[in-house]
Amino acid sequence: MIKTIIISIALILVVLGALVSALAALGIVRLDDVYSRAHAAGKAATLGAMLMLSGVFLYFIGKEGYVNMQLIIGILFILITGPLSSHLIIQSAYKLRTPYTDRTKKDEIREGMKD
Repeated sequence: MIKTIIISIALILVVLGALVSALAALGIVRLDDVYSRAHAAGKAATLGAMLMLSGVFLYFIGKEGYVNMQLIIGILFILITGPLSSHLIIQSAYKLRTPYTDRTKKDEIREGMKD
């Protein structure tokens, strides 16, 4: 009984992660400038990948009965590198003076950067 519940939760996490990743891909295609695209890639894709890996982790616990430490390391690696890489992309685009979209109202990047 408990195995069925764990496998069901794992399936829900994998499907939810796939949906979030699909929305991140849609955001990358539809958004206007590099800043908003990097935000979509860094936040939503990271969440989607972490949800999918968490679902696989729970599946291995429910089906095989053991804890796979490589998946935990993968989740932590994605948690650290996803937002960090998008932050560095935004910083480099700002230093190259990549233009904003017309809808941008306030330059918040300048406040956080030291030239």
